[in-house]
Amino acid sequence: MRLLPRSAPTGPDKGGGPAAQAPGRTADDQIGHALRAASPLHAFNRYEIKYLVPTERLAAIREELRARLDLDSYAIDGGYGVWSVYYDTRLLRFYWEKIEGLRFRRKLRVRHYGDRTTIDDDTTVYVEIKQRVNRVTQKRRVAMAYGDARLLCDGRQMVRHKPGQSGFIQEVLGLVQGMDLRPVAMTGYQREAYVGRDADLGLRVTLDHRVRGRDREFDLGSDAQNRLIIPASLSVLEVKANDRVPYWLTDLAARAELNVVRVSKYCQSVEAFGRAPRSLFHVPDDDVEGHVPADNTDNPIFSEDAAAQAPALIMKATR
Repeated sequence: MRLLPRSAPTGPDKGGGPAAQAPGRTADDQIGHALRAASPLHAFNRYEIKYLVPTERLAAIREELRARLDLDSYAIDGGYGVWSVYYDTRLLRFYWEKIEGLRFRRKLRVRHYGDRTTIDDDTTVYVEIKQRVNRVTQKRRVAMAYGDARLLCDGRQMVRHKPGQSGFIQEVLGLVQGMDLRPVAMTGYQREAYVGRDADLGLRVTLDHRVRGRDREFDLGSDAQNRLIIPASLSVLEVKANDRVPYWLTDLAARAELNVVRVSKYCQSVEAFGRAPRSLFHVPDDDVEGHVPADNTDNPIFSEDAAAQAPALIMKATR
């Protein structure tokens, strides 16, 4: 595949402002408003841009990335697995905040990097709060044993931690208790990661392949069946930059005819299993030819409740 001649670079998505209250939002989901203020404790701040890359364009894009960036030290031999369990309220507050494009939103997840078949209670995982403040993404996390992570997020109990982690652990505990959070979706994919060098220090570019998910059996080590939530013919290219995205990278995206997308793996998983109506940002989980991916399960695309909410969501999203 040959890239197109050089043209004007594409720019980052401008994002959206606060939207009206989501369909189905009731008074019992208002708990936790006091927890919505952005925390002053951040591990790092980044701007993020996402693109969907068809398989036939991967080789040319990979060649140019490798010419300008270094492979992440963990990404040798084809990359590594990334598995995440996402927590939300009974009425999917965090999901709706993402769909509405709120200027401040957050999500809680437990994440494992590597082979999930080897996970046990002693395996190191990361409890993460990822939040968006205007156009800046902030991520904070603490590494701990998987048994402790489940005790904290599922058992809603304080766990052993280092003195400097107390504020973050208290924040997680306040979220799961105050907002009655529970596991809602799981995602997994193979990640190919690159890091910047020289003038591009701080830049990180990832390619995520075979993005899958499930809506039950949220043990990270479970061998439960997963389903493609983005077609296998598409990979997610994500650009993460501290200050700015370099011109050569936006130029590469333009020449490869890639468009900025607002795809969220968490939202894809929620919608693919009928927990909510499909938004305008959902990537169809059928391949281009129209057939259903081989590792689909028998879960329905829409539940009756989700279908009933669909007209209101579509009208809101097209304003």
